[in-house]
Amino acid sequence: MPGDPIRPLTVALCQFAPRKGDVNGNLARIGRLCAQAATLEPRPQVVQFPETVLSGYFVEGGVREVACTAGALAYDLDDAYRTACAAAGFEAVPLDIVIGFYERWRDTLHNSAAYITMGLDDGPPVIRHVHRKNFLPTYGLFDEERFVERGTDIRAFETPWGRAALLVCEDAWHSMSGTLAALDGAQLVFVSSAAPARGVWPRADGVPGPYSAARWERLIRDIAEEHGVFASFVNLVGTEGGKRFFGTSHLVGPGGDVRGRAPVWDESFVSFTVDLDDLVRARADSPLLSDLRVALPHVLDNVRRITDGVNMPVSYDGPEPAAADLLRGARGFTTGEYAVPTDVLRRADTVVRALPEQLPVIRHDMRQHGGPPPLTLDAELTEEWLTGFLREEMTRRGFGKAVIGISGGVDSAVTAALAVRALGASNVIGVRLPYRTSSPESLAHAQLVIDALGIESRTIDISPAVDGYLANEPDADGARRGNVMARTRMIALFDLSARYRALPLGTGNKTERLFGYFTWHADDSPPVNPIGDLYKTQVWQLARHLGVPEIVVTKAPTADLVVGQTDESDLGISYPRADEILNGMLHGYSHDALQARGFSDEELRLVSRRLNGTHWKRRPPATALVSQSGIGESYLRPVDY
Repeated sequence: MPGDPIRPLTVALCQFAPRKGDVNGNLARIGRLCAQAATLEPRPQVVQFPETVLSGYFVEGGVREVACTAGALAYDLDDAYRTACAAAGFEAVPLDIVIGFYERWRDTLHNSAAYITMGLDDGPPVIRHVHRKNFLPTYGLFDEERFVERGTDIRAFETPWGRAALLVCEDAWHSMSGTLAALDGAQLVFVSSAAPARGVWPRADGVPGPYSAARWERLIRDIAEEHGVFASFVNLVGTEGGKRFFGTSHLVGPGGDVRGRAPVWDESFVSFTVDLDDLVRARADSPLLSDLRVALPHVLDNVRRITDGVNMPVSYDGPEPAAADLLRGARGFTTGEYAVPTDVLRRADTVVRALPEQLPVIRHDMRQHGGPPPLTLDAELTEEWLTGFLREEMTRRGFGKAVIGISGGVDSAVTAALAVRALGASNVIGVRLPYRTSSPESLAHAQLVIDALGIESRTIDISPAVDGYLANEPDADGARRGNVMARTRMIALFDLSARYRALPLGTGNKTERLFGYFTWHADDSPPVNPIGDLYKTQVWQLARHLGVPEIVVTKAPTADLVVGQTDESDLGISYPRADEILNGMLHGYSHDALQARGFSDEELRLVSRRLNGTHWKRRPPATALVSQSGIGESYLRPVDY
């Protein structure tokens, strides 16, 4: 039929949320999902899964416990697939799978992806290729090179439908990886990833998802368009240790066109049928790969020169010779690399002096262009991100309810509003914990939040408990008394946690945490905090989006530990100014660079002093290490492992 694909290939992308460390459980689920794929119409020839889908990505020192050989993986996957097909009442059919896993190979550990054909009628599964990740991120959120070794090869390989190549996550960030795959004849480059979401500001393209999703889409489009290949991207979903994977798996055609994408955050299948003849059309329209093949010997010469550190002299022709010079050239004169005559320099100087003395100057204010990421929130995305985080963390820890100290301030109000959206109002308990000197306004605002959300509430006066201790410390100053109140409130929340089987949720924002503006082992004690990576000004933005009562959003922030105290008077700087400075510092901008952006030396010194003087409050207790298996140093297991 006209318009039907000439060389059809159907690929199903499955973005998946593995259960951390549960290799057998994940294998069984993958088998069932492959059986489901076999029932799709048209039936996929290939099903692609994300990076480390067998175990989860951030397993740290648990890598050796979840790693397996490619051979064992192939047989286990084949068994899981056949078992799932039989349970569904049909025979397994041949199916190719791209799957990411931690691999044990030649007594070393690798982050790998395998291409395996399963469900064959006449024999065992076939491993067609294993790619071991070349580029191991060891910076920021990542510590991969500590736990696995690098692969060193990137190549294409034959499949039942054509020629393919595999890349794993950061491999795709290096343009040379896609180039090598395409030069080796790949028609489709499979990129499997475990990319955590980052960036809550609005995307310029208007497509749903965090900033990092847009960055990944540009990378995959570049691989496809530059080389005239199909490229697919499959990403994990789910949450690991507070880091949420965003999904948005997609397939890109050889012209750089996105053929479709999976949703943000959610597990899903997305299936594409493409025409491999699109490769011919794209390469005819833009023969960049052909150009590269022709230029490759010179490219390789340059690579060798650069890696060998060979310096090349500057080479250029001199000025055009005069007529007399041409006559001399007939008698053996040659142009080439020689000094420019002084009269030419004088002529050039004359030309320069003839230009206007001043040209129009266009100046760009560095405070408005470039700089650290914006603090503006995509509030709808942030709500979806954080409520999903809460649901997954609560489920993983075995809790269905949350308990939150409601202070009457915006931070606890936002945390409570997120918890209600994630768990339902009937599963959130708000607790007012006044001391006898607490502001009546704070108590009233806390009740306003409780009523607006429709949650169960408790009011517990902590005055007797606090006074009972302080009776033995009559000389305690305001700071000590405030710390006793904060720690008493946390005792109450954890006790109510046991009573209601409800997990305490943290309410500290990023600005407070960076400034150390909290009571150690009190405000920071709850095991789950949805707003701890949002600056105070971002919490205000989210509060308005969530419908927090306006009086709670607009009032002066206060810890309400001392009568008349406010946060900004304690800190000596406003939250908007502090957030801009902290945001710049955390993204590597120096004191001078921030001063050039309009911040005073006094402001910068104040923020630096508070930031650098409170690192100890953001770290676990220091432990004397006397062994090679120190907890948290050598014995590393994630909190959700």
